[in-house]
Amino acid sequence: MASLAAAEPPCPRAASRSPALGSSRSGGERRRNARDAAQDAPLRSADLNHVITLLKDSGSKDLEEEQLKTLKKVVKQFENGLPLKNVVQITEILNLCAEKVNEQEAFTEPLCELIKLFGLPFQKKKSSDELNYSVEVSQSIAQLGYLMRVPSSQVKIQICKSIVSFYNIELPGKLLSGYQPTSANYKIRMAEEGGLAEALVLSLALVENQLIEKLWVLKALQHLSTSGISCRQMLKAQAASRLCLYLNGTDPSGQLVFRSSDILWSLLEYASKEEVVNQLSSLECVHTLKEVFADLVTRGFRHCDHQLRNDLLVIATLLAENRAVPMIESGFAKLLIVLATFTEVKLPNPLVKGFKLTYSYEDFEMKKLLFNIIGILSGEPSAAQLLSENHVMPALLYYVKLNHQKPGFPGWSAAQYEELQLHAIAVLASVAPVLVDKYLSCQANTLLLLFLEWCTGQDPFVGRGHSFHGTGGRGNKLAQMRYSIRVLRSVVTLYDDAVSINLCDQGAISQLLDILKYAADKSKEKEDTVLLEIQADILFILSVLCENDIHRKELFSCEGIDILIPFFTMDPKKLYSGLGHHCLLLSALDCLWSCVIGCHIAEVSFIEKQGIFLLLDLLALKEKNLCNIILGILVEFSDNPKTTLHMSVWRGKRDQTAANLLIQLWRQEELDLGVRRDKHGKIVDTKRPIVTSFQKLQKVIPVPASCPSFAIMEVAESIRAKVYSLFCKLGFENLPGLSAKDFVTLAIIQRYIDFKIGEVWSEICAEIKEEFRPVTSDERALKVISNILENTGEVVVALQTEVLEAERQLKIQEDEETYKEIQASQTQRELLNKSWENFLTRTSNYEALKKAKMLQEELIDASRLKAKIQNGSVYSTDIPELNITV
Repeated sequence: MASLAAAEPPCPRAASRSPALGSSRSGGERRRNARDAAQDAPLRSADLNHVITLLKDSGSKDLEEEQLKTLKKVVKQFENGLPLKNVVQITEILNLCAEKVNEQEAFTEPLCELIKLFGLPFQKKKSSDELNYSVEVSQSIAQLGYLMRVPSSQVKIQICKSIVSFYNIELPGKLLSGYQPTSANYKIRMAEEGGLAEALVLSLALVENQLIEKLWVLKALQHLSTSGISCRQMLKAQAASRLCLYLNGTDPSGQLVFRSSDILWSLLEYASKEEVVNQLSSLECVHTLKEVFADLVTRGFRHCDHQLRNDLLVIATLLAENRAVPMIESGFAKLLIVLATFTEVKLPNPLVKGFKLTYSYEDFEMKKLLFNIIGILSGEPSAAQLLSENHVMPALLYYVKLNHQKPGFPGWSAAQYEELQLHAIAVLASVAPVLVDKYLSCQANTLLLLFLEWCTGQDPFVGRGHSFHGTGGRGNKLAQMRYSIRVLRSVVTLYDDAVSINLCDQGAISQLLDILKYAADKSKEKEDTVLLEIQADILFILSVLCENDIHRKELFSCEGIDILIPFFTMDPKKLYSGLGHHCLLLSALDCLWSCVIGCHIAEVSFIEKQGIFLLLDLLALKEKNLCNIILGILVEFSDNPKTTLHMSVWRGKRDQTAANLLIQLWRQEELDLGVRRDKHGKIVDTKRPIVTSFQKLQKVIPVPASCPSFAIMEVAESIRAKVYSLFCKLGFENLPGLSAKDFVTLAIIQRYIDFKIGEVWSEICAEIKEEFRPVTSDERALKVISNILENTGEVVVALQTEVLEAERQLKIQEDEETYKEIQASQTQRELLNKSWENFLTRTSNYEALKKAKMLQEELIDASRLKAKIQNGSVYSTDIPELNITV
């Protein structure tokens, strides 16, 4: 710094002879002139070094006065801003003054004045100064945070004021000659680099019992928290937990809780949300939040109080999402649940004594936040008892009613009530599975079915569709239908017999089919995600209700099959639309499996309506995630004799047969699994002909008999077992539409079960040899089994070779016949050419014509009978006076 300062132009001589900074050799008048001139000239680095040296001395009263006088002159010289090159020296002067404040209070005011200089814009000579001095400046600004240790309220407040002024820069009326202010955000960047925010958070411990100083520190932290870098530094000093504990501190002005919560919000917004939640997860912090929130609920009547209450509620929501946070232990969860249900169940509770709903926008937001927290708490098993005891189920079911009735809360607007209604039903979908007994005792199924009946009715109600839950519900009741169906889906997913019986006894299957048809008809007019989701959910509900119950399947078949069939005629292009058609198709297939298969009446009805053809059409799309389920359905249907007949008759594109399609799927599956085959599709490894690449990589791991091995698990995961099962029904002979390559693959399919048995025996042999040496008889038996299996592979290879050879011979024969046809054609062409040449010769050469004529006559004579016919006339073959040559 001294070297950089030395490069500056020298100050006027008069300035260098200031009595405060050095002795003068001239008289009193000259000293007075020099002292006056010093007021207008900046101090040099050498002069500041002299000030530092002077402050390091200690002793007489006169020296103290000289030091104070010098500090005043330093402040006066830099009243328009500090040059960057002098910041380090001023910082050192600050530290020296801070040390003296402990013993000499007279230095408090100069120290504050010097700190105030940091609130002024720094000044630079060159644009590069900002970068060149960045390290020194950032360290100097960070030093402000450490100066908070000075035991003076005035100093602490001034430090905070200077930091706040970083964000409200006001240019001085007069600049130093040759200098210009640094950029507006330069100090902020330097504060970030120096870690000022972290130091300031740590200083909170020094002002814990000093309200005014604490509020100033929080104000400074508020400004610093607008930066992500500073927020991360604050979290290193455990800012979230420190600030949370200040929320319920004594403060008549109320600024403490507002400023602390504002900083917490900034930490959540700009720093790691997980880290903030972790710091707030202590029982002490959660309890503090609860107390402050309860106080705002019961005693806060101002608009700002309601806003702060909602801000704390959002923070509580984030805490509730983390199961490690003691929301239940602290009693916070109970308070929130009681507050959420207070206006619906209308039961007095001391926890919310004094609370009054004002139906303001803030109260509306609070209501939604409370519903949201109930949904989050429903995922916590330990909260189930709280939810049950505090009447959450009847409170949520309160909203499952027809909207044309007068709302229970006259203070809400129609749009607000609709949003609360949809939100409550959405939360009900999360709570119902947790409180099944309450769900049934409150007759929730009845209420929901009645509500769904209203949704499909002709009531003139028109939804607003403004909210998140109202998506797709503008001008209709689809949003209400969507979330009601979602509630039913959530409870039937439990596979609880009581729920299923309760639904079916009320005619749910018939009503759900009507709603499904209604939604399907609406989709024809305009497809959107809401309608597709409704249809998929209804299909799933029907699947659960009808599974393993013949009577319910018969009820479904009356109308359900006609509604189900169109889903399988869906345009394949829609599967990639992203709206949800793929999920809808999977739901329809699942419904087919659960609601039709196993009921003879339903199966026959589906087959007669060309259902098998539609399934094969879908299978021909070769969608990887559809093939397995479709093949499984076909295997289940194959027990019905009509199924194999329909499969044999089916023809796809380019006259493709079902057998050819199944073989193609088998080949693709083996390709995906990494099964070794040669270019003709023949077996390569006769010992392990159908083993996958994944199985080859697995080491021998002895497992109990109850645990399936890799060979067995592959049967469930692969489609090969299903293809084999279908061929067992179709037969392996007299299959139309197959090529030689198909027959090569068919030979493998036909012996699939033998090969799979071989795989299992191979695993058994490997496990036995891994653990112990078998006795001679067992070893001989294992070897015989292994040889039999290997011979089976060789037999199949021989059959494949025979098929390929027959195909090759057939191709050779076809090639020969084709060659003969080409040869005959060529001979005929040559004869035609020769005839044409003879004709041309006769027309151009008279002698050749005469010779041809003679030959013709000889041939005619030779063709006549040698014996003359008695009394027969002889006719001449010549045409008289013929003048042409043909």
